[in-house]
Amino acid sequence: MSRVTHSVARGARKKKVMVLAKGFRGRNSTTYRNAERRVVKALQYAYRDRRNRKRDFRRLWIQRINAAARIHGLTYGRFINGLKISGVELNRKVLAELAVHDPEAFKALADEAQVALTEAA
Repeated sequence: MSRVTHSVARGARKKKVMVLAKGFRGRNSTTYRNAERRVVKALQYAYRDRRNRKRDFRRLWIQRINAAARIHGLTYGRFINGLKISGVELNRKVLAELAVHDPEAFKALADEAQVALTEAA
């Protein structure tokens, strides 16, 4: 029986790892053994951080909305509650964009939330 080395398959597998490791620092991009470890870890980070990015953006939007709401005399929680009572259905991404790029529109929303809160109380 002839000896099988799987050299083509092994070469392709190694090439795939080395392509993914391009741009890593030092031996992590040149030696297969180190590159394989770094690539596996990088893919784990990428998988995890695709989920964390969503959390981070939501936190950023909430901070921006809170800062803008406090300028108009409301806390974040009271502002969101006022919008819910008044029936405004804008998500936090849009509210944060309004807070940063269109302060007049955000002020109108803050006034509407304030009115809704006083009527509900």
